[in-house]
Amino acid sequence: MRKTPRAALFLSLTLLVRTAAADPSAADRATARTLAQEGQQALDGKKYSTAADKFTRADSLVHAPTLLIGLARAQLGMGKLVEAQESFNRIIREGVTAGSPRSWTKALDDATREVDTITARLPWVTITVLGPTNPEVVIDSTPVPSASLGVKRPVNPGSHTVKAAAEGFLPAEKTLTFAEGQSLSVNLELEQAPSDAAPVAVAATTSEAPRASGNGRKTAAFVALGVGGAGLIVGGVAGALAIGKHSRLADACLNGHCDPETQGPALSSYHTMGTISTVGFIVGGVGVATGVVLLLTGSKESAQPATAATWSPFIGVGNAGVLGSF
Repeated sequence: MRKTPRAALFLSLTLLVRTAAADPSAADRATARTLAQEGQQALDGKKYSTAADKFTRADSLVHAPTLLIGLARAQLGMGKLVEAQESFNRIIREGVTAGSPRSWTKALDDATREVDTITARLPWVTITVLGPTNPEVVIDSTPVPSASLGVKRPVNPGSHTVKAAAEGFLPAEKTLTFAEGQSLSVNLELEQAPSDAAPVAVAATTSEAPRASGNGRKTAAFVALGVGGAGLIVGGVAGALAIGKHSRLADACLNGHCDPETQGPALSSYHTMGTISTVGFIVGGVGVATGVVLLLTGSKESAQPATAATWSPFIGVGNAGVLGSF
């Protein structure tokens, strides 16, 4: 692969103003010149991604075929055959005017010659979507126009995922790996999406509680033990807090009489902690007792149906407890 001589490349950059759509400033030309030097150095070092970035930036500042051909060669090194072909073809389409620098004419000649070597290397894919009339298709993350469906479309070598979707249809996708010069076809048949499922009928319920098998009794026993243990922990923590609050109130209240204005919030908190502690111990005791009963009776009555145990705590004015059945 022939490269544009650096001296010619730099000389051409000083004359780029002739073809610029808008007259670039001196700072633009100097920046483009520096980017071109760095891009050529990266290209010579086979740092193709860096080279492509430098040449793209330089060409956006001052457009020239010498920069485009550097970009095309970097894209070629990256394996982006489709993009490289388009960069070469852009140089050919734009051409050069009479009196242009010799380096520009050489860039055009090189592009005309090198683009032919890409054509034979390009992989092609033909995508056909069956089912919807207006599917949305992407190759990797690139949308595919509907006009490109059913005809050959160039892709870069490597692995690509083709996805298709449409309203009212289930999406579909296929992943293929393309070698250079290979042509493959992809057929995606989209199936109609099922209509909204009818509401599932709920089974009739009876007044009987659910029956539990032997394994169900064990599960219920362990749940009860867990709830009981948690209740005991809550009761203990709340009780400790209540004792601490009681001690502080005893020091603050004279002869056992507390001032509602100054000690009211602390007194209310003390009663709350006391109630929580009481409920916690009750729930804990009932839970542990229920779990033990279920474990002891489960092995004896595993063959007989048994109703599931249920319990619920209650708090009333001045009392608290647990209601349950098992």
